[in-house]
Amino acid sequence: MSSAEQQVRQEPAAAPGFRTVEVPGSVVAVHRLDAAPEAPDGREPALFVHGLGGSAANWTALLGRLTDLVDGEALDLPGFGESAPPLDGNLSLSGHVRAVIGYLEASGRGPVHLFGNSLGGAVTVRLAALRPDLVRSLTLISPALPELPPQRTAWPTGLLAVPGVPALLRRVRSDGRGPEEATADVLRLVYGDPDALSPAIRAEAVAQYRRRLELPYAMPALVGTVRGIVSAYTERGDQALWRQAARVGVPVLLVYGLRDKLVSYQSARRACTAFADSRLLVLPDSGHVSMMEHPDEVAREVRELLGRIGTPRPVRGTTDTP
Repeated sequence: MSSAEQQVRQEPAAAPGFRTVEVPGSVVAVHRLDAAPEAPDGREPALFVHGLGGSAANWTALLGRLTDLVDGEALDLPGFGESAPPLDGNLSLSGHVRAVIGYLEASGRGPVHLFGNSLGGAVTVRLAALRPDLVRSLTLISPALPELPPQRTAWPTGLLAVPGVPALLRRVRSDGRGPEEATADVLRLVYGDPDALSPAIRAEAVAQYRRRLELPYAMPALVGTVRGIVSAYTERGDQALWRQAARVGVPVLLVYGLRDKLVSYQSARRACTAFADSRLLVLPDSGHVSMMEHPDEVAREVRELLGRIGTPRPVRGTTDTP
């Protein structure tokens, strides 16, 4: 383990400042790290999109390793992190895509280097297919693309889409299990080696879990988004996610962990075939959130990808709406 990675596992991630931005259907929170004093001017813009149940804080470790290279921001999807639920109640995959597109249009930062983890991976794939003018490159970490059959360890998450199951889970979890036990379950699900996490990281995760419990919209936002993902998995024609992946023309970095309990490494082969210009990073000891477990390795591959892209060039293509 490198000294930098060891530091990430021993210290909780710093919470970056954020601002709220009104976009079609939502008001989203956008976070950024303070640029290092030595960070050069003229860095290319980057936007980071988290996974299901996550937040912009999931990207702090990776952003910290790229601050000299990109001008990075991380967005909280509607209903997660510091973002309230969408004003129109649209928690579908296309609803989340609309929010991210809305922010990029409002900020004028595009085209950006776009990063997505899990749900954020599906969001950014659809965005890159529909709005190539907004994207310079795409980094996908365990992207939630349709996988049949899904891993058995992913079934409980999918069951949230079934009517009646969320209420049942709330009753089950009111049996005296505290936030510490519930958080431990989540950490075992998303990390390849949860035992390596420091007490500080665990305490931060528990604090975030407690905060989510206090938000009346937290469970509805989670359930609505899961249903949106399941619905997106069944879409056919031009809206099918794998077909949209084939439309992505920018360079793509694919990152998969062999210990991922939610997205199988087996789908990496299809992803490499689907994207026209892709490279693959496989991390044997990583789970579902490689940018948090192994930020050094991911950052190194991102640097190689961006170095290969070189000077920005105009991106031409359709500007469809989700």
